[in-house]
Amino acid sequence: MKLGAIILSFLTLAAGADAAIAQRSAPQPIDVPAWFATTFLDFREDIADAARDHKRLLVYFGQDGCPYCAKLMGVNFAQRSIVETTRGNFVAIALDLWGDRETTWIDGRRMPEKELARQLHVQFTPTVLFFDEQGKVVARLDGYWPPQRFEAVLDYVAGRHEREQTLASWLQANVREEASPTLHDEAFFMAPPYDLAHRADGKPLAVIFETVDCPACDELHREGFRHPEVMAQVRRFDVARFSISAATPLTTPAGRSTTAAAWARELGIVYTPSVVFFDAAGSEVFRIDAYLRPFHFSSSFAYVADRGYVGEPSFQRWLRARAERLREEGKTVDLWN
Repeated sequence: MKLGAIILSFLTLAAGADAAIAQRSAPQPIDVPAWFATTFLDFREDIADAARDHKRLLVYFGQDGCPYCAKLMGVNFAQRSIVETTRGNFVAIALDLWGDRETTWIDGRRMPEKELARQLHVQFTPTVLFFDEQGKVVARLDGYWPPQRFEAVLDYVAGRHEREQTLASWLQANVREEASPTLHDEAFFMAPPYDLAHRADGKPLAVIFETVDCPACDELHREGFRHPEVMAQVRRFDVARFSISAATPLTTPAGRSTTAAAWARELGIVYTPSVVFFDAAGSEVFRIDAYLRPFHFSSSFAYVADRGYVGEPSFQRWLRARAERLREEGKTVDLWN
């Protein structure tokens, strides 16, 4: 074989190998339903157009390779009632967390999708924003919500119920799920009296809000707190747990006396279980208020314990770097199990 042919053959094989590697490593694309709207991404126009049709605007931020986005599209939007409610009451638009398409925000500023995501502090995918007719965000879901809760949010926004009550109170009244009628306890939970302003060991603080009849809370205790990597990170924290509706007395990290229910309302807690993280100085630095599997749950604790938020305010960018580092160390990174 001539030298030129050998080189060509080598380059062809190398290109094929590179393509195979790229194919294996490329994130799985997320299929958005065909009935999602295609617009010029000028949200002033999109909100006005939706209002003229007596609808509201729904904006979804996602990314390829996101198992929670796949769950939203493949499970939630596979249910007839959810699809009918969404199509009948909303104009739905999909944005890419890392995308470059130009958007025009409601204040007239133009920026690519990824910059808009940063401006809106999108830390989890999927993130879903619901707008009223004046361009105000009336509900925001930071992460995946299972179908029954997601549909309840659709009903809340479609029915303009934000004029009457909070989303948290709406969910408590309208979502009934088969789950434990009592809260689960863990040995590492702080014991009363709950003085969150005076803790001796200097650890960061994780405050968990739960409720009874909460399948996701049951799963957190059944699986999350039994996962070795989760517990390796949880042990780096002082952990307090409260019922979202309890009159449990406590002192907040800022030193103010209140109750668990009142504090949950002040913090805007809607989803259970939610985790609010505070640094050693008592300032909130991060929170989880959606359904998470072990890798993302443990990574959220690591993000706070390692003060990752100081150097990288984007949790998604920090998470990508952490996953890549773990893979380089020969560890398996499973985003779902």
